[in-house]
Amino acid sequence: MNGGKKILIVEDDELIIKILEFILNKEGYELSVIRDGLSAIENLKMINPDLVMTDLMLPYKSGLEIISYVKENLEKTRIIVLSALGQEEHSVSEAFKLGADDFIAKPFNTNELVLRVKRLLNN
Repeated sequence: MNGGKKILIVEDDELIIKILEFILNKEGYELSVIRDGLSAIENLKMINPDLVMTDLMLPYKSGLEIISYVKENLEKTRIIVLSALGQEEHSVSEAFKLGADDFIAKPFNTNELVLRVKRLLNN
């Protein structure tokens, strides 16, 4: 269906993880889930995802650090930032400066999320 495209979800909110797993599994993506920034950075090269979906506020390492790492080490990997708007607006603009490809505010519309994922992975 989606040519075995791999998505790494870096998120510490169990409800968001369950929603993402449900909708992205249904679309046929191969998913990995990591719940903190440090483990994500330690495992990124091994997982080698086509897309990283990351929160900005994470335990141990921030989403911004993940974005920097991906851009330095996995040039082809696309990045979607998933974050609650409000207290993190500065971080969102920082995420784009570091190379994030898209931003989706939580709570998100699942149909819109799937469309954005498909758009990034079909480029």
